[in-house]
Amino acid sequence: MADNEILQMHDLKPAPGAKKDRTRVGRGEGSKGKTAGRGFKGQTKRTNVRPGFEGGQLPLYMRLPKLRGFKNPFRTVFQVINIAKLAEIFPEGGEVTVADLVAKGAVRANQPVKVLGEGETSAKFTLKGVKASASAKAKIEAAGGSISED
Repeated sequence: MADNEILQMHDLKPAPGAKKDRTRVGRGEGSKGKTAGRGFKGQTKRTNVRPGFEGGQLPLYMRLPKLRGFKNPFRTVFQVINIAKLAEIFPEGGEVTVADLVAKGAVRANQPVKVLGEGETSAKFTLKGVKASASAKAKIEAAGGSISED
């Protein structure tokens, strides 16, 4: 084709090496014949073995337990503290926050806290940033205290 000719559709052809013949497996010694990519001897060479077959050993999908419920990955796990422990740490009562509880070593940081109703108290607690069970809320409010969850 000369430099001044216009490129025509019938002149187009693939780049050298772009088109490659399909491998015809098992069609003679010259083209992946003989073992045809299956290796030598054995069960998998002779026939197809279904997925999950382990040579007669009890397969993994049968060894694992069936129907055992599930674990909710979004469950909120609270750190619990009882009223008895609160009264022991803060005998005079007053305003108590999660930071105060962490500072005293009663709970770990960066996890939600819930107050449970085991034990008695006469001190007036003002709890901030914690949840409370119904019994704990009743006991704290009976002593003149309050709970806010924010």
